[in-house]
Amino acid sequence: MLDNFLRRPLRLLIGLLALLVLVSMTVSIVPEDKQALILRFGEIRATVNKYKKGEDFGHSGAGLVLRMPFFDNIQVIDKRILGINMERQQVLSTDQQRLQVDAFARFRITDPVRMYTAIRTEDRLQQQLATILGSSLRNELGKRTFATLLSPERGAVMDNIQIALNREARKYGAEIIDVRIKRADLPEGATLDAAYNRMRTARQQEATAIRAEGQKEAQIIRGNADGEAARIYAASYGKDPEFYDFYRSMISYRQTFLGDDSSGATSIILSPDNEYLKQFHGD
Repeated sequence: MLDNFLRRPLRLLIGLLALLVLVSMTVSIVPEDKQALILRFGEIRATVNKYKKGEDFGHSGAGLVLRMPFFDNIQVIDKRILGINMERQQVLSTDQQRLQVDAFARFRITDPVRMYTAIRTEDRLQQQLATILGSSLRNELGKRTFATLLSPERGAVMDNIQIALNREARKYGAEIIDVRIKRADLPEGATLDAAYNRMRTARQQEATAIRAEGQKEAQIIRGNADGEAARIYAASYGKDPEFYDFYRSMISYRQTFLGDDSSGATSIILSPDNEYLKQFHGD
């Protein structure tokens, strides 16, 4: 009797444990901040509480989920905004500045099916996005000068990096929310004075190039003007050679006898029948 009494509670306990295991394999709870995939033999059978833009908490489909025990597994995926902290990268700017850059990004998994199909886990997705962030950062900052990071143009640089990163993140079912540079420092041993001197030299070279271009343009304009003046003189001579000859002689007399300062201090001795004075003969 005693043995039978002891066996029944033991069997009851075993039965309760088996029932609890069966219930745990049949019923799962998906929180509001999670989304889940129901997998059967590794294939996706259903999606639970998938992210929807602008959805209200409490009406998203979270809660109890039933699945077939022994056949179905559940893969829980975060629905919240997640972060990527990029390891410090060395970037070479267009003005040959080597910068040590720290950056971070925020993202959200918007398509759990694509994420699971492409890369399986959130950890691997974060590693992949961190690698892409570093590549996008180097490509974009490699097109800019060091001064850009100290100017309002820095915002446009961040936007370009976010667009490039988002283009790749969509392939993994993710959306980039924000990208920011935490720090951008010169390497150890480099000083700001040296950097500013290089920047000043670059600006001086640019100013020299602009002045040279301006002088070139001025010479071209002057040459065109001289050519136009010669054309006008030639056209005038063709219409009335005598008047043109008289006009040119008057200009020559003024330059010769009065000079540029019009002081009348020039003295020239010429014979009355000199060819140069023919306009005074009255012939």
